[in-house]
Amino acid sequence: MVRISFPFMGLLLLCGLAVMANGEYMKYKDPKQQLNTRIKDLMDRMTLEEKIGQMTQIERKVATGDVLKKYFIGSVLSEGGSAPAPKASAKAWINMVNQLQKVSLSTRLGIPMLYGIDAVHGHNTVYKATIFPHNIGLGVTRDPALIKKIGEATALEVRATGIPYVFAPCIAVCRDPRWGRCYESYSEDPKIVQAMTEIIPGLQGEIPAGSQKGVPFVSGSKRVVACAKHYVGDGGTTNGINENNTEISKNGLFGIHMPGYYNSIIKGVASIMVSYSSWNGVKMHANRELVTSYLKNTLRFRGFVISDYQGLDRITTPPHANYSYSVETGIKAGIDMVMVPYNYTEFIDILTLQVQNKIIPMSRIDDAVKRILRVKFVMGLFEKPMADTSLVNEIGSQEHRKLAREAVRKSLVLLKNGKSADKPLLPISKKAPKILVAGSNADNLGYQCGGWTITWQGLSGNNLTSGTTILKAIKNTVDPATQVVYRENPDVEFVKSNKFSYAIVVVGEPAYAETFGDSLNLTIPEPGPSTITNVCGSVKCIVVVISGRPVVIQPYLASIDALVAAWLPGTEGQGVADVLFGDYGFTGKLARTWFKTVDQLPMNVGDSHYDPLFPFGFGLTTKPRNK
Repeated sequence: MVRISFPFMGLLLLCGLAVMANGEYMKYKDPKQQLNTRIKDLMDRMTLEEKIGQMTQIERKVATGDVLKKYFIGSVLSEGGSAPAPKASAKAWINMVNQLQKVSLSTRLGIPMLYGIDAVHGHNTVYKATIFPHNIGLGVTRDPALIKKIGEATALEVRATGIPYVFAPCIAVCRDPRWGRCYESYSEDPKIVQAMTEIIPGLQGEIPAGSQKGVPFVSGSKRVVACAKHYVGDGGTTNGINENNTEISKNGLFGIHMPGYYNSIIKGVASIMVSYSSWNGVKMHANRELVTSYLKNTLRFRGFVISDYQGLDRITTPPHANYSYSVETGIKAGIDMVMVPYNYTEFIDILTLQVQNKIIPMSRIDDAVKRILRVKFVMGLFEKPMADTSLVNEIGSQEHRKLAREAVRKSLVLLKNGKSADKPLLPISKKAPKILVAGSNADNLGYQCGGWTITWQGLSGNNLTSGTTILKAIKNTVDPATQVVYRENPDVEFVKSNKFSYAIVVVGEPAYAETFGDSLNLTIPEPGPSTITNVCGSVKCIVVVISGRPVVIQPYLASIDALVAAWLPGTEGQGVADVLFGDYGFTGKLARTWFKTVDQLPMNVGDSHYDPLFPFGFGLTTKPRNK
């Protein structure tokens, strides 16, 4: 054992005090200091290189230790489907995030990086995570308290993988179901979208009473930074074409597409993502009037504004045609953090040169960095930068699956129940001798979850993640003596010759995301229509539609006995069977208008030409059977 004399200890203490006096005490590292003091202290120490690094967000595939260190990268993301390994565990995610974080903390100023991921219906990139219904179904529930709980559960599962930032919620107001992102929208009605912003305090925590409006708020290590997107008007493009032009008056834009942002900002949302789309011909990524003058100055939003994926590139047509112009225009418009997944060196070099040549004022860079640092300080990232493994069991927990199952039940809309009102078919008996289950979407977990599930575009089949298909849910629910026969696309002869009590036909759309989902015809792909025709012409049938929007159903309606819109319910297909068999009643009301023909589109409630197949707010109800 080494003995140290007291005089020597005193000398060490004096040396330590001297070091403190020489400026080693850094106010920005002291959580007792006021927020603005910490921001100013850190900003005063930063070089231009370090500031531009904070404004840069890159894909994890290129986020090596050397890159993070050399460019002082402030943020890393997982693009759609980007994981450390196929079927990676929560611990594998944590290890990846922590390795990156260690590098960030080893830089000169030790500013922690912020890792972001899309978690648009649960932690959707992660194997075995709970996949909640997509927003189109959640809007049907008209239940903000439920949506808040979904936000809380999603935050826990995201934090379980060491990630503190989600690119959610999407608060688009989809005005045309031909849009491939319509399922990411809660409703065509801005009032429902406003109500559903309650997911933000679920994700971030409840903003303290008396808080200054517009200041970001994230309460601790079980919550995440949220991101309201896509600012603004993304759901109103011409013909529903993704990333297209939204032609609408200022009153229309502010009355339909902006209200969700008011609520998000009041609830302390920490970041806002700019839309690829344009407003009356001006790209949103280039729109200084709406991003800086209105969002930052008028609404007093104090969080940071982030671009969409390669959003600056798309300021020009074709993308990246004049990148120097795009960088200047986007940064001057008011974008603070730029998603440049792979092209980061070009972005950094151009922006550095533009600041040095006074094309972009230093004040604009400082505004961006202050906003980013404000969020990092508010969320406690400086105090607790490293992820731990204490939440790993939250991934796909039974409690969260139970919540998702409740959300599925409440998101179902009963559109038809029996050939006449006095002879309803639903709820159906669990004790029928023999039932047929048919359709391409009955035993396909990937189709049931839709896009943004494990991969960007989603998948087909049942081995993508852990969940319950509707077929499995039916088998789980019926009486043990009931025979359940499954045929994906049976012919008429098979249906007629088997003496089924009734049939459940589950058809709809395959998985898709964004532009790949744009559709001018909105038809259910074959063999869906053939299955409806073959089955419903021969036996009593319930048709369950799995889709990201209303689809063409009018030609088949007369032959269908009962019709259910189940949207994209996610992993908990048991929620569908819960209501079909009467353990719970149908309660959902359409949050979107269901058209007769696509020629009517766009058609929204209140339009002069409003003539729907099923109007906004429609939904038949049933009572639960006595158990």
